[in-house]
Amino acid sequence: MLPTRLSPARLSHVCAKVGRLLLDSVLPPLCLGCNEIVETPGALCAACWQGFAFVAPPYCARCASPFVEDLGRGALCGGCLARLPNYRRARAALIYDARSRRLLLPFKHGDRTDIARACGRWMARAGAELLAEADLVAPVPLHWRRLFTRRYNQAQLLARVAVREAAAGVRPRLAPDLLRRRRWTGSQSGLRAQERRGNVRQAFDIHPRWAAAVAGKTVLLIDDVLTTGATVEACARVLQRGGARHVDVLTLARVVRPTV
Repeated sequence: MLPTRLSPARLSHVCAKVGRLLLDSVLPPLCLGCNEIVETPGALCAACWQGFAFVAPPYCARCASPFVEDLGRGALCGGCLARLPNYRRARAALIYDARSRRLLLPFKHGDRTDIARACGRWMARAGAELLAEADLVAPVPLHWRRLFTRRYNQAQLLARVAVREAAAGVRPRLAPDLLRRRRWTGSQSGLRAQERRGNVRQAFDIHPRWAAAVAGKTVLLIDDVLTTGATVEACARVLQRGGARHVDVLTLARVVRPTV
């Protein structure tokens, strides 16, 4: 009996699987957190999985800052009650702490772009509702000087994976250059919240080729870490002035400040 001819798509899948097996036999996949051998690429070992603090309800309906106890549907944290953010909702996959920082820093500054695959999947789960409602997904842009030295925009890598991992049938349109960072802002590290807001004021604009596409749309902003929210709020203001109906935010991690 003659063998059945494989379709090009099936042949490509088989070749990729064989290549993966050959590569794993030489370079087995390692845990993203501790470099122990794991079953699949981009996975965490059991110990690291338990060590990461994933954001889960109950949390603030606006910014997803975790609550100690459930305060009811629509409850807001003290920070949002004192000053409502410009965005509609923000969600994150991880709490930014010592453990997640060991994952984020190599990804952001150490050319570990392979980390985006797993992180984007976590973000797609954490922001499933936001992805389902979004028309456009836009990464927070880097200034060209930063992009030249880093060679990639980590927010864009995360956005690409998150859109790909969104539920079938509801995938929004990825707009990688919807926003531009038109002036150099330097690092926000070490600045207080008010200083951060001042530093990014009027730093962004909408790329002219996307100007007509924003009006009346729900835009989902993607970034790596939500700290004070100054950067995503500056982006949200630009999008709102451009006619966006809603602006939501999805990040890989978020800083949680101690309650007082």
